[in-house]
Amino acid sequence: MMQAYRTEGNYRCAARLTAAELRAAMANREILQATALAFDTQRQLRFELGGVKAMMPFAQCADGAESGTVRDIAVLTRVGRPTCFVIDALDTDENGQPVYRLSRAEAQRMCKADYLDTLQPGDILPCTVTHIEPFGAFCDVGCGISALLPIDCMSVSRISSPADRVSVGQQILCAIKNRDVQGRFVLTIRELLGTWEENAAGFTVGETVVGIVRSVEDYGTFIEIAPNLAGLAESCTGLTPGQAVSVYIKNILPEKMKIKLVIVNHALSQRHRFELKYFITEGHLDRWVYSTPESPKRIETDFAASACNPV
Repeated sequence: MMQAYRTEGNYRCAARLTAAELRAAMANREILQATALAFDTQRQLRFELGGVKAMMPFAQCADGAESGTVRDIAVLTRVGRPTCFVIDALDTDENGQPVYRLSRAEAQRMCKADYLDTLQPGDILPCTVTHIEPFGAFCDVGCGISALLPIDCMSVSRISSPADRVSVGQQILCAIKNRDVQGRFVLTIRELLGTWEENAAGFTVGETVVGIVRSVEDYGTFIEIAPNLAGLAESCTGLTPGQAVSVYIKNILPEKMKIKLVIVNHALSQRHRFELKYFITEGHLDRWVYSTPESPKRIETDFAASACNPV
């Protein structure tokens, strides 16, 4: 049976398996998961599988740990969280008690060789957001292997923080933008969230909708009304980025890719974040064009060029 590679937290739970099922999983090199219970003074993660203790030495806690490229903090933060692994062996400890030897590093090497290394820029894959920084969100792309989703790849609309678009633990879809100099994936999501036309088709002149202030300029206020669509309203004092407002849609101009808005309610009582709406959910993209055919402004992504000229 071919291994299905997933993000950490989405494998079979080893703690619920019988001894026979665990032996079969060990023989088949199946990737399982369990909650790490401790990171002890011997620098190993401790687990319990079906009433039997299990150990993961530091060198097996992540691909790269043995060579020193993985820090302790990256391992000890696994405590209390689902952690994936393959079972390397069933041994006995110094007291003659059975103990499973686990390896997350081997699960990651399998995931890289059989799955991630086969992917190209433009391929779409499921990810899980693991933590957020001001410059972007780090995502698990399989077995805890990390990739960066930069803030400027989260939408065509400008946002001030990655938290405006995603949250830790959220499962999202991304496309591979390219690889960095270390060979790690750089991700993008904006190409999956629809073109200007696709987003604008969901709105009608004359309706009033919820918007989020994204930028306050001297000449007006940019207000997002969908994750990949923003319009411009007249300048208004007291508005700050991230603030939710209601806006009246005055005009929609495809030839200029502009939406004219009028702010109706300046201060909605609760914060708002748009749910991600995917217009593409699987497969591969060679090229994506956000702009309307009649607009002189071109916003596009050429994934094929990234595949031919990796970073």
